[in-house]
Amino acid sequence: MKKFYIIGFVLLLFFDTFGQTFFKLTAISALPFEANISWLLRIFSHGWAYLVMVGYAGAFITWMVLLKKAPVGPAFAASHLQLVTVMFVSVVAFNEQITLTRLLGALSIIVGIVFLALAEQRLHRKSVE
Repeated sequence: MKKFYIIGFVLLLFFDTFGQTFFKLTAISALPFEANISWLLRIFSHGWAYLVMVGYAGAFITWMVLLKKAPVGPAFAASHLQLVTVMFVSVVAFNEQITLTRLLGALSIIVGIVFLALAEQRLHRKSVE
């Protein structure tokens, strides 16, 4: 079962990061923002918009499968790890900087996920005993 969780969360991270990255590429390619039909046509004239849909569909399906088996608390927390992966991909893909604030935020997310996982293990052990 652990292998299922690991593969599931890696897939979820991949699809979420993929979707977010292509969402940003779509936004950049459709600049400047205009609330009109030509702006919408610019969005969908690039392949990025369709890759966004693939990423979000993959994340949705993966998330639904995970929720059938994984404990909701740690699963929900782990799903936020994509904020950290998107930050690192943005450094490479968009030449963004990792500031101290972003780094502290990423570390806080990771520490929170670890604490929730440890608490879930402790609760599971107590219920087995």
